[in-house]
Amino acid sequence: MSFFSFGQSAEIDVVLNDAETRKKAEHKTEDGKKDKYFLFYDGETVSGKVNVTLKNPGKRLEHQGIKIEFVGQIELYYDRGNHHEFVSLVKDLARPGEITQSQTFDFEFTHVEKPYESYTGQNVKLRCCLLLFKVSMDIVVHTLSTYPELNSSIKMEVGIEDCLHIEFEYNKSKYHLKDVIVGKIYFLLVRIKIKHMEIDIIKRETTGTGPSVYHENDTIAKYEIMDGAPVRGESIPIRLFLAGYDLTPTMRDINKKFSVRYYLNLVLIDEEERRYFKQQEITLWRKGDVVRKSMSHQAAIASQRFEGSAASESALEQAAKEESG
Repeated sequence: MSFFSFGQSAEIDVVLNDAETRKKAEHKTEDGKKDKYFLFYDGETVSGKVNVTLKNPGKRLEHQGIKIEFVGQIELYYDRGNHHEFVSLVKDLARPGEITQSQTFDFEFTHVEKPYESYTGQNVKLRCCLLLFKVSMDIVVHTLSTYPELNSSIKMEVGIEDCLHIEFEYNKSKYHLKDVIVGKIYFLLVRIKIKHMEIDIIKRETTGTGPSVYHENDTIAKYEIMDGAPVRGESIPIRLFLAGYDLTPTMRDINKKFSVRYYLNLVLIDEEERRYFKQQEITLWRKGDVVRKSMSHQAAIASQRFEGSAASESALEQAAKEESG
């Protein structure tokens, strides 16, 4: 429900038809707080009622027409006030005239295209809302995906000639928001004194184009892999649960205005406080209710095999051989 006063003459509220049953989702506001909003998906109908209640029965309310809009827009914080709309729908509820008694108007936006996920970031905000007399009622939109057809493992090396050689491997490159990152670190050569190792999840928000590009990096999570010196031949398992972190799906070139990408950043610190980095992009996606069982089964096989596999061959390669064989 969205409720507001229309001067001294009337009060107006907007009520969704399925407000009693529709799920709500938490969403971060510009001030960093989290509020709950009605949750919608792409293609869903948005319908409800606009109630106009006269404060003084017997008095008339003159108006220049009543209309309700459904708007999807992107606002760049360095360009405040300039909203880039990607959805704009209008329903006329009443022609210009006067209202002599309290009245209710029905509205319906059928199968509304909502192609992008709601997002509030450091320099940009993407929102969908109902607009009535310049007062808005925000909703939250989630974009859903199915299990990726291709989801290869990540194998990388960190090396300093004659001093350090590390191989690390993650079981896949695409993760849903409640997923678990499973991996292993192999120490093949260790001639420097490493005292600490961690994996960070970095969110990189990019806005603007050309010379006016802004990058904001935000460390979402820090996962300590070890605290102490490793030895040659040692293997350290990684198991990082994503569900506890504030993550969004990966967003690439949204309406040519912004992108949000995620990276796994491997950090090594030696006893002289020198830091060594290795970064790898991963793709995050929001899991839908319907997941293809065959792909889910294949992923389970890969994850199980991965935990016991040698560094020379990834689990997904083994699973693919078994599936084809």
